[in-house]
Amino acid sequence: MDISPRLSNLTLAVFVAADAVVLDIASKAWAVSRLTGNPLNVVDGFLRFAVAHNPGASFSSFQNAGPVIAIVGIGVTVFVVKTVDKVDHRREVVGLGFILGGAIGNLVDRVFRGDGLLDGAVVDFIDFSFFPTFNLADTSLTIGVVLMLVSGLLARRSAKMSDS
Repeated sequence: MDISPRLSNLTLAVFVAADAVVLDIASKAWAVSRLTGNPLNVVDGFLRFAVAHNPGASFSSFQNAGPVIAIVGIGVTVFVVKTVDKVDHRREVVGLGFILGGAIGNLVDRVFRGDGLLDGAVVDFIDFSFFPTFNLADTSLTIGVVLMLVSGLLARRSAKMSDS
């Protein structure tokens, strides 16, 4: 008898998402309070923490399209919640949890950092000299997508091996 019941897919995804959201919100609060007007050079010429407010999408594209991006974020959230229980591999569940956390993390900014509904700018603060500024929600989204891609590649590889 298994005394530690396995978490449902939705529970695991929500757990991963909640962790990502809490870390994202806490890091943005720290960045706004500590770094506004006072960037921190971590590795000179390579990495610094500096607050930037992004009203658009990743890499500062789609400027001032915050409400549309927020609606997409809500759609991603609904999609993940509705489909996560149909996923077979835990790796994909964790990936969807990271995607959910990243979407919600940036959605929180859209809701609470603007004057109108869903028009807030996202706080970015991680600034590598060779890459656009980003935040932990963006990192969570990226990790989730990479996990989903790796899972898909491993599934294809496994299918090819079983066909042989």
